[in-house]
Amino acid sequence: MENVGMRWGSNRVLDGIDLSLRPGERLVVVGPSGSGKSTVLRLLAGLQLPTSGLVRIHGEAQTYLRLDQRHPPDVRMVFQNPALLASLTVRENVGFLLYRFSRLGEREIAERVDQALQAVGLAGIEEQMPGELSGGMQKRVSFARALIEDPTAPPSRKPLLLFDEPTAGLDPVACTRIEDLIVRTSELVQASSLVVSHVMSTIDRCAEQVALLYDGRFQWTGSVEDFRASDNPYVVQFRSGSLHGPMQPAEN
Repeated sequence: MENVGMRWGSNRVLDGIDLSLRPGERLVVVGPSGSGKSTVLRLLAGLQLPTSGLVRIHGEAQTYLRLDQRHPPDVRMVFQNPALLASLTVRENVGFLLYRFSRLGEREIAERVDQALQAVGLAGIEEQMPGELSGGMQKRVSFARALIEDPTAPPSRKPLLLFDEPTAGLDPVACTRIEDLIVRTSELVQASSLVVSHVMSTIDRCAEQVALLYDGRFQWTGSVEDFRASDNPYVVQFRSGSLHGPMQPAEN
């Protein structure tokens, strides 16, 4: 992201931010609610265009929305809500893009779905419906969907994985399982990953780099080791959850 700004009318969401993600790197973006983290995800996913500045993926300027691009980059998003299609089986959800766009046969797609489900610890549930699964299992199915690749597609650069609050509302054991999946999924597809999260365990377990977003700007960036020890007032307030510090609720 190069000097990226985003406005909704008079409301400034992002104010000239710069952000780089190296190949294979895991970056966690943190900050209070309403700071613009989800906007960063939508811009990288090609669901929105910035009102100023430039977004590049693999060095290529993103000047069209994803659906308008002839050859969009491989960007895969795991939503906070698993976003499974309730009328389709787990197999059909995980293999959705292959069934719709690839030249693979039914058997090969089923094999690839089975491999993806095994990777997230859910072998043997292919014919179940999403409504028959627990919330944690639905979340893991959405990770399996992010693992699926089409071997018949033209060779391309490694994907960018986007995770929107992947551990929000989960118990500590489920958090650990999902955090491990984020790292494993990124490694399996050799992807760069950007995770938006408020959860300290997710930052500790998943991040290599951390960026703290507040008031439309990145107020601090650095390694996860530096994040744990930094005396930057924004970082200190976020780590401690204190009401006192530079980050304050917006006035009505």
